[in-house]
Order: sequence, then C-alpha cells, then structure tokens
Amino acid sequence: QVQLVESGGGLVQSGGSLRLSCPASGRTGSNYFMGWFRQAPGKEREFVAYISSAAGITYYTDSVKGRFTISRDNAKNTVYLQKNSLKPEDTAVYYCAAAITLRDRYYYERSYAYWGQGTQVTVSS
Repeated sequence: QVQLVESGGGLVQSGGSLRLSCPASGRTGSNYFMGWFRQAPGKEREFVAYISSAAGITYYTDSVKGRFTISRDNAKNTVYLQKNSLKPEDTAVYYCAAAITLRDRYYYERSYAYWGQGTQVTVSS
C-alpha cells in the first residue's frame, strides 16, 4: 500500500506562485508514475501534469503549459508541482496520484492506483 499526502496549497493572488509537494510512503524503493489532477467546484476532476517513473518524462494539460512544472526527487519519493503565474481559473482541489504500473493512458484517473486526500488552492483576482 502507498500513502500520498499533498501539501503546499493555500490562498494566493492572481499572478502568484505556489509549490505543491506529495511524498509517497509505505512502499518505498519503488519509482512510481506520478500525476497531478485537480477538481474545481462543480466540475469533474481533470488531469494537470504527469512525470514518468525513471526517465522523468513530463506531460501537461494545455492550460498550464509554460506556467506549471512537475518534478520529482526519487531519493525522497516526492513529487512536486511548481505553479507560477496563477490565475483564478486554477482554483481547485489538487490531488496527486501514483501508479507502479500505469493501467491506461497517463491522463486518465483510472490509470492510478493510489491517491492523496487533496489540497485546496485558491487564486484570488
């Protein structure tokens, strides 16, 4: 079993920055495929960013390209999401997700077996 705990959320003004962290614990020694998703009020959860387990290949949804950066520290089993130039439409609960083996494409929720509890990010205009 893998436990994920997101941190780093909060309230920030438009144009500001935040860095989310998500350490994985419980089954250390494995390099996981990691993703970030978000869910805005009244909307479905959506894919934000992905980083592969070994090569560190990254993908982003179009709306965050150039503003968000996903990275990982394998020694700490931690994935990060650096968010710059934040906009009010980035307001959401952000979730990290992990998979030892991806079940499907990286942008599908069903591809990930483990999820954190989420951290709220609010961007004021």
